[in-house]
Amino acid sequence: MGDAITILGAGAWGEGLAALGAAAGQRVQVWSRRGALDLAACLGESRIVVSAVAMAGVEGAIAHLATLPLPEDLILVTATKGLDTQTQQTPAQLWQAAFPHYPIVVLSGPNLSKEIAQGLPAATVVASTDFAAATQVQTCLASDHFRVYLNCDPIGTELGGTLKNVMAIAAGVCDGLALGTNAKAALLTRALPEMVRVGVALGAQPETFFGLSGLGDLLATCSSPLSRNYQVGYSLGQGRSLPQILAHLEGTAEGVNTAAVLLNVAKSHKITLPITIAVNQLLQGEITPIAAVEALMARELKAEGENWWS
Repeated sequence: MGDAITILGAGAWGEGLAALGAAAGQRVQVWSRRGALDLAACLGESRIVVSAVAMAGVEGAIAHLATLPLPEDLILVTATKGLDTQTQQTPAQLWQAAFPHYPIVVLSGPNLSKEIAQGLPAATVVASTDFAAATQVQTCLASDHFRVYLNCDPIGTELGGTLKNVMAIAAGVCDGLALGTNAKAALLTRALPEMVRVGVALGAQPETFFGLSGLGDLLATCSSPLSRNYQVGYSLGQGRSLPQILAHLEGTAEGVNTAAVLLNVAKSHKITLPITIAVNQLLQGEITPIAAVEALMARELKAEGENWWS
C-alpha cells in the first residue's frame, strides 16, 4: 500500500478526493465534524492531510487540528476555493498562519466533483513553495485517469480556482438570459484579465492564470450545469431570487461570498473589477440581470493594451 492520507470534509469534493487517493493506491481516511470518527484516530499514520471543507469550515478545521499532536513531516493540502470574509485571506494563508512550520500545498483545477465521482478523466495542479512537498502530493494522487501537474505559484493557483467562481455566476446569468454564444465568449475573455488583475495585485504570476487552475477551471465552471456557481447565475437569469436558489442548492456556491470579499480587495488595491461589481450588485438584489448586462455593455470604450489585463 502507498502513503496514508486523511481527508477533512465528507462532502462531494472530499469523497471525490478520497476516491482519487484510493485509485492511486493510497490508504485514505475521511473525517467529518458531523461524523462519528475521531480525528486523532483518522490521522493514524497519515503524513498528508487534505482539507476539502467549505470556506466557512476552514477556521473550524484549523482549530480542531491544532489541538492534536502532529508528526514533524506532515504535509497540509488545501483544496478549498474561497476567501475569508474577515481577513480577505485565502485558505492556504490561513493554514500557513496556523501551522507555520509545516509545508502548505494548494490543490486546484477544473475538477467538478460529480465527474470525479464518475471516474472521468481530469487534471489538476498542486502548488507550493516547498517543491518536495508538492511533488509528494503529486505522486500520491496521480493515476491513469487523474493527471497532476506542479507549479511554484500557490497564490496564483489558489486565486484562479477562487476567482472563477464569481465569473461562473456571471456566465450562468448569461445563459439564463439566453444572450448567446458571442456574449458568453466576450464575457469569459474579459473575465480572465479581471482575474489576473487581482492575482498580480496579491502577488501571483500572471502566467499561472493561463493554466489548469486559471483558464482551465474558468472554462469548466462557466460551461457546466454541474457547477453550483453556474447554477446560481443561471437561476438568477431565469428570474429566481437568491434566497430561493440557495435554499434548493446542493452544496455551497463559494462565489456568492467571494464576490463581496473581492470588492473589499479591489478597494484596498485600487483594482477595477467590473464583472465582479455587477455580480455582487445582482446578488445583493440592487440590480436586475438585464441591468447588470446593460451596465457592462455601457462601460467606456478602451483598447486591450499591451498588458491586456491592466
